[in-house]
Amino acid sequence: MWVTAPKALDTPHVPPRIFGPEYRTATVGILLVITLIAFEGMSVGVVMPDVAKDLDALNLYGISFSAFLIASLFANVVAGLWSDRRGYPVPFLTGVLLFVAGMALAGAATTSALFLVARAVQGLGAGASIVALLVMIARVYPENVRPKAFAAVSAAWVVPAMVGPAVAGFVGTQWGWRYVFYGIIPLVVPALAMLLPALRMSGSAPQAEPSGGPRSRPLAMTLAATAAAGGAGLLLYGVDRLHLHLVSGAVETVAGLALLLYGLYRLLPPGALRFRRGLPTTVLMRGFFSAAFFGVNSFIPLVLQEVKSFEAGAAGIALTTGALGWSAGSYLQSKQDGMAYRRIRLGAGCVAAGILICLASVLPGVSGWIAVPAWIVAGFGMGFGMTTVSVTALRQSPLNEQGANSAALSVSDMLGSALAIGVGGALVNLIGHSSAEIATGFVVISLLMAAIALSATFLAGRTR
Repeated sequence: MWVTAPKALDTPHVPPRIFGPEYRTATVGILLVITLIAFEGMSVGVVMPDVAKDLDALNLYGISFSAFLIASLFANVVAGLWSDRRGYPVPFLTGVLLFVAGMALAGAATTSALFLVARAVQGLGAGASIVALLVMIARVYPENVRPKAFAAVSAAWVVPAMVGPAVAGFVGTQWGWRYVFYGIIPLVVPALAMLLPALRMSGSAPQAEPSGGPRSRPLAMTLAATAAAGGAGLLLYGVDRLHLHLVSGAVETVAGLALLLYGLYRLLPPGALRFRRGLPTTVLMRGFFSAAFFGVNSFIPLVLQEVKSFEAGAAGIALTTGALGWSAGSYLQSKQDGMAYRRIRLGAGCVAAGILICLASVLPGVSGWIAVPAWIVAGFGMGFGMTTVSVTALRQSPLNEQGANSAALSVSDMLGSALAIGVGGALVNLIGHSSAEIATGFVVISLLMAAIALSATFLAGRTR
């Protein structure tokens, strides 16, 4: 006679929690570092117009953002390979230390060239840290907990978003923009103190044999990352010089584009450049979101200060509301079930709508404060759609390719932002630097980025 073991029906199932005992240390460490990087993102954007004026580098306004992002692109790939082969702790810590060194260099910069170098060092650090963080989420948390982890990462932007722009505006006005960079450095000490125990969890995280695919070869991938980063920089340099030196600018643009495509062909999942269904298009969608949002976001403080005569702190409020909307959208997506591509489509539509509303902020007779509700809508779209992209990409990735695909996500993200901001800066330089000309440039930039967001709504179905 067979005897069936009793089932533990009376034992309630307790779903894992990111702040439960098993994940609390990792969660706190991740959120502290994200908060540090968020303070940089929310603070530096507010004082960039002052930096451009002080260093006589308004023509380098867009490139100063792009230098950060292009360097991040290179670091993404190297850190992704490193994380797959050796684990995430060392690239994470290396990235944080490079990020801090870049902040110190930026605060001490006396020329525009030195400031661009400092921004690149910051980008190397941020790029390595973010990829290692994505791998950490994939390795430490089970699949059904990852949406909550990504929502918490987005929520970590809330405090910096609320106080970062105001503090940066106040510090920049009272003591100068350099102290905005210097002031972030002390935040590293408590962040690292809390992070070190979390990194020791890497030994118990699920591991996999390194992938044998083409994106697992360190030398080939490093060369591809170099080609992509160098190509993106050369492309933006050529585009910016087209109105001054048509022939040489065109040659540089074409050469940069060729290098960029060569690098991307090897860095992204196979079929990405052809928008193949599934993971390849999912990875590209992150670039579409970043290009549309940050291509406008980076110029909002400049436009509000130069066209509508806002103070630096007031101009940063739009950035604050965008980050708050992002956190709300990310939280809401973590509660949703059903087709991910529909959430991606809705998010892209909200980004497009927010951009078109924000465009009106530079029109005569329209208050610049319209940028605040506009950027809540755009930020909500980013949180709702882009976080879904990250969760979907990790779900579509084999365990031994999570580092490579996390790097591909960040490459797409950084490249989308860098190209959009760089092209936006080139348009501002082409149209002119007077208040009326900056307003015209912002309208052109906004229309271009809205078109990119609308394109994402049509491509979202190919992520299935």
